Amino acid sequence: MVLQILNMLKNEIPLEEESIVIPEDAKAGLVLVDIINGFCTVGAGNLAPTEPNRQICQMIEESAKLAELFCDNNWPVIAFLDSHHPGKLEHPYPPHCITGTDESNLVPALRWIETKPNVTIRRKDCYDGFIGSIQEDGSNIFVDWVKSNKIQVLLVVGICTDICVLDFVCSTLSAKNRGFLEPLEDVVVYSPGCATFDFPVSLARNTKDHLPHPQVLMHHVGLYMAKGRGAKIAREVFFNTSKNL
Repeated sequence: MVLQILNMLKNEIPLEEESIVIPEDAKAGLVLVDIINGFCTVGAGNLAPTEPNRQICQMIEESAKLAELFCDNNWPVIAFLDSHHPGKLEHPYPPHCITGTDESNLVPALRWIETKPNVTIRRKDCYDGFIGSIQEDGSNIFVDWVKSNKIQVLLVVGICTDICVLDFVCSTLSAKNRGFLEPLEDVVVYSPGCATFDFPVSLARNTKDHLPHPQVLMHHVGLYMAKGRGAKIAREVFFNTSKNL
């Protein structure tokens, strides 16, 4: 049934993914969105998968490859980590990724980036990493990161495709269109490096305040909405190092 609906959805809202080549003279930056235990590691929390999930495993693997490539070349990376204060709920979701717990830490495959000089770690207490980068004095860590590194092409991966990734991409594109993120030119969402969670209708019926969230469908919708806002959706990416993903 899900595959039938997905095929119908793809016919009604088709998504053309691109093969993206990042030019040799373009400055690229990598954004890792919420690739943390609380969303990715089996049994790690209320919103973690309950069993190994192929889409999430692929997302981690592809994101780790990208992180390694960027760190090997000393290219700029920023990682957003969902981190909530106890007692401050994010409706409609149950408590998750509480600050100071392992839920809010990077997955084991990415923990090594924390010591790299080209990597910026930003903990956030909201869906959107752009909004979550606003400081008390009104400055924005993400905006400053883009400008100080003179980033022209932003490559985005992470979880969830249709929630935190999409919200961040939409805010970033709006800011770019307003001229707040010069010299940024392109926002690229690398689809194999993104994933979302799976909560089928059979479970949602018996769970208060939880909407059904079929993984394959919502992943497609998230990518489609990001493209509709002006992002490029890449099925593969080629870099000036001749290495592709």
